[in-house]
Amino acid sequence: MQTDPIVQCPNYFCQALNPESQEFCHHCQTRIPRRYLWAMGLKAGQPGERIDDRYLIKSSQIVLDTKPGIPPNPIEVPPQLEPYLHLMPERPTIPQPYAVLKDTILLESVPITSTGQLMPALTQSWQTSSGFRQLHFLHQLAQLWQKLSFERAASTLLDPNRIFAEADTVRLLELRFDKQSPSLTQLGELWATWHAHPMIADFFDQICQNLIEGQISNVEQLISVLDHAIANQAQNQTRSIQIATATDQGPSRQSNEDACYPASGTKANLDLVIVCDGIGGHEGGEVASNLAIQTIAQQVQAINSNEIEAELEAAVCDANDAIAAKNDAERRQERQRMGTTVVMGFVRGHEFYLTHVGDSRAYRITRQGCYQVTLDDDVASREARLGYSLYRDALQRPSAGSLVQALGMGSSSYLRPTVQRFILDEDCVYLLCSDGLSDHDRIEEVWQSEIAPILDRTTNVATVAQKLIEVANTRNGHDNVTVGLIYCQTKETKRSKNAQTISPGFAQPTQIISAPSTQLRTEIREPSRTNWLKVAFALLILCGIAGGIATLIAPELITRFVNQTPPVPAVPPVPVSPTPTPLTPGSLTQIQLEDQATGVPLLRNPSQPTETVTEIIGRMPSGTILQIQETRKTASDQSAWLRVKVCTIPAETKLTNPVRLGNSGWQRESAIANSTPVKSDQLGACTEPTKENPSPTP
Repeated sequence: MQTDPIVQCPNYFCQALNPESQEFCHHCQTRIPRRYLWAMGLKAGQPGERIDDRYLIKSSQIVLDTKPGIPPNPIEVPPQLEPYLHLMPERPTIPQPYAVLKDTILLESVPITSTGQLMPALTQSWQTSSGFRQLHFLHQLAQLWQKLSFERAASTLLDPNRIFAEADTVRLLELRFDKQSPSLTQLGELWATWHAHPMIADFFDQICQNLIEGQISNVEQLISVLDHAIANQAQNQTRSIQIATATDQGPSRQSNEDACYPASGTKANLDLVIVCDGIGGHEGGEVASNLAIQTIAQQVQAINSNEIEAELEAAVCDANDAIAAKNDAERRQERQRMGTTVVMGFVRGHEFYLTHVGDSRAYRITRQGCYQVTLDDDVASREARLGYSLYRDALQRPSAGSLVQALGMGSSSYLRPTVQRFILDEDCVYLLCSDGLSDHDRIEEVWQSEIAPILDRTTNVATVAQKLIEVANTRNGHDNVTVGLIYCQTKETKRSKNAQTISPGFAQPTQIISAPSTQLRTEIREPSRTNWLKVAFALLILCGIAGGIATLIAPELITRFVNQTPPVPAVPPVPVSPTPTPLTPGSLTQIQLEDQATGVPLLRNPSQPTETVTEIIGRMPSGTILQIQETRKTASDQSAWLRVKVCTIPAETKLTNPVRLGNSGWQRESAIANSTPVKSDQLGACTEPTKENPSPTP
């Protein structure tokens, strides 16, 4: 039995053995990661025992990887792990598969502290949290409900033993899959057992009541209610933002293709940071990155609406089209085309918006930890997110780091920028950087020593930005490097003793939560209760008096008005468009296209960043009959997608890559919205199961 935990140095050329408590290798000074994992299905074992001569049992289901520098053995992804991979963009909230042993599945990014202990349960953190943070917790749970429902795992949020909290962030231990689709009523019943902070108590009770009674009938409505409440409560807070950027060409490059906003060492006119990493060589990548900065900064400065996420996405798409137009004007083709990655952070009030395309990254650093909050647009991430392989397996493949999208490579109609919104609820630092710094896990190595001191106010963001440039140049040194730091401080303002309730900012709460029988606190104002009977009676008296006066003064006018009032014309019936037959599983539909030359692509998976040739099974000509197999909304952009099977194909088609009978794949519902329902006697190839080109369910 192992009594003294030993961890092997991850440096391939060292591999010295170190005590578990050692921060850096005693031989080569390489950082020793303590990778604690959650073991699902682990049979009873004693602390100190090893699994597979590698994983040290720390407690009943917590193990330590004693060989963190060696990738786990590649495996074929079992079906129960696919939902975890589909939810990969939700790290660190959703744990991720790390390795699969004979009878045990190991998860990483789990709510385990750096000492190997479980973090506090959400119900425990809830009791000591402020009203604002409790609203923030509820908002995260509502968003998770929406995303987990797509993967049939919303039941996870009904099990308090699987929900934990790390400061202001909800963390899940493992997923519980739905035997039956859970309802928001059940969520309301669970929440009703919690006791809210006095500042939000009545508001919270009313939300629970409306969930239980079905008056909040969908999660979008719930999220909207919580958004308004958070915005109102945020007025009781003060926030300060500090920004710094720095860029350097690095020791091995002749020019700097990176760019940033604000320019390195200068002050910004707004709370915006942009980092771009150019692609295409000197006078290519450099031009693209600077053009992207110029276009995006100009667009963001003009934002004045509440649709911030849509505006940010539009700004990135405009930058893409500007670079693509320049490529086209200079007749650049394929690898000659210039492009750029982009990652940007934008602060508006109590919200932080993060937008990215490519493999430039953003990290969030708090006193508790450092987490990557963007997901690279590269082959490895795509393969994992689609459920083809575990992420650490995909990283071992030759093309793992190849980008699947970047600005300037084509039309923005195929671009899928990622826009995330975070609530500013905890002092934190957002680090945006190009891969000149993030390569080789340099952020994970230095965040505690170089970035965390910002939170303790022992250094400032400008100094740290320069230190990170030095880290990149001395420990990596293979590329240009650019960093942007956004230090967000949040402080609760002092309240008067009488300020004991929240006001979500609505004159009529019944517009949000329909519960007239529940008395809200006075700051959530009830609509005025006007006695309409008295008003009507008073109006009748006034009209009678006015009529009598008019009769006495000008009786002929009254007679003329009564006799000459024209009859009310008959209102013609409003034509009602026939309701289209819904595209539901099992139904048949025939594609109808005006353009006979293009067809509709049948894709291997939904929510593709780009509809590339390798992702297209074939094209469906006009007249193709399809059977709907599954409907789904993707978590990435909320698009409605259909999984379809090709039943029949027109006898004559001029398409160069037509689909085959029996092919199954995906396409957006909007792409075949004009299709025509057909009878079930036209099943054709759909009478047999699909045999070729099976499309994995994402």
